[in-house]
Amino acid sequence: MLQLYNTLTRRKEAFKPIEEGRVGIYVCGPTVYDHAHLGHAKSYVNFDVIVRYLRYLGYRVRYIQNITDVGHLLDSGEDRVLKGAAREQVEPMELVEKYTRSYFEDMDALNVDRPDISPHASAHIPEQIELIQRLVYKDYAYEVNGSVYYSVEKFLEYGKLSGRRIEELREGTRIESNPEKRHPADFALWKRAQPGHIMRWTSPWGWGYPGWHIECSAMAMKYLGESFDIHGGGVENIFPHHECEIAQSEAATGKPFAKYWLHNGMVMIGDSEMHKSLGNFVSLKDLFKTYPPIALRFFILSSHYRSPLDFSDEAISSAAKGLERLQNALFNIVIASEATEADVAIDENKSLDQEKQLLVEVDTAERKFQQAMDDDFNTALALSQLFDLTKQANVAAQMEPSVSQQTLLKKAKEKIEKIAGVLGLQLETGEMDRSEDRTDELVSLLVKLREELRRDRQWGLADKIRDGLNRLAIAVEDRPGGVVWRWTGSKKNS
Repeated sequence: MLQLYNTLTRRKEAFKPIEEGRVGIYVCGPTVYDHAHLGHAKSYVNFDVIVRYLRYLGYRVRYIQNITDVGHLLDSGEDRVLKGAAREQVEPMELVEKYTRSYFEDMDALNVDRPDISPHASAHIPEQIELIQRLVYKDYAYEVNGSVYYSVEKFLEYGKLSGRRIEELREGTRIESNPEKRHPADFALWKRAQPGHIMRWTSPWGWGYPGWHIECSAMAMKYLGESFDIHGGGVENIFPHHECEIAQSEAATGKPFAKYWLHNGMVMIGDSEMHKSLGNFVSLKDLFKTYPPIALRFFILSSHYRSPLDFSDEAISSAAKGLERLQNALFNIVIASEATEADVAIDENKSLDQEKQLLVEVDTAERKFQQAMDDDFNTALALSQLFDLTKQANVAAQMEPSVSQQTLLKKAKEKIEKIAGVLGLQLETGEMDRSEDRTDELVSLLVKLREELRRDRQWGLADKIRDGLNRLAIAVEDRPGGVVWRWTGSKKNS
């Protein structure tokens, strides 16, 4: 049975969805004011695998991941989107569109499945206003000069997610003092818009814009109901963001907000957490120039989702080599499993020990994989099981082929691809990748080799190369200016 670590209860729990067979999951999405970085990749690859595994188990999943395009304020009080728009001298929504597209391009490259719904905060202002009105009516919120604040002292369970006590959140803490607030930990549900503030909407309290926390409560409840199964995000969201979500949502409905709270660890650079505010982040687009996106995905999955991820070029290079070993092994397995009848040994007793070992691996691989994933989505252990199966199958693939060996290798290939699919790993470099992408280079190499043979008067070997290329619809022509080749079939000319 699937066990997951619930931040709310601080222990592993058996997963039992609210509605049998269905799972609702909400994960805090990006604030789209700049390109995505490795920290985003870790979070959304982690939750992508969680969603994939839930679907693998047979659940019908509705996955919501919001797009924050208003209300996420810096410590200075500036809206991140407005600051980004001023930086690039564009309209705020132009900035939002640009970086929303950029974000999804990067996620697509990482083979992260699109969420079922990606709601924008700016498109759900009415829902946020309605939720704020409910809180004001129930006396959990108060209005001051056109702004509305949530009163943390009214919600007796404030701090139950993070473990922080209201008594500790007073003047002198990291919370900025605001004379409009009744308590320093009170947080803004609605902010009045100062003159010239571009992103603003009309409300019962005047022109303004929503605070950051209210958007997730409003959108999660709109698409998943007042109570749903899983809420996810990075550990940096536990306080204040998720703590505030719980307070405002449960005060409004009187019901538990999310049953399970899952939080992924941060990306570390040296001894520091990766943050845009610290200027130590690495954008995904820059990383993609050096490393294949799927290698970055492999790197992320090589550690547990709740653990910090130590970033270094050496670590990613090591992950890329590990991925390449898997890809090369699978390629060998595919080739061996597709050997022609003439290549298959008649003696079925050859390599019997290897076949027995492979049979054990094939029969137990998926069970071991599930055991790893059922233990709070332990992708690092799941990858090790994938390596074990692939290694054993690759050993068998090197043996003299037999009918029984081919049957086992085909089963191993199916298991490897199934497990890799749940992890979102693309392992099939295959004949297509190895031939289509480098065909021109290979043909040119053969043509040059033929020229050298002709210079050495090895006419027979030179003619064999030419005839072989002709059979592949490649014409080689000896001209006064040199040798040229071209496709005579449907391929493009060179």
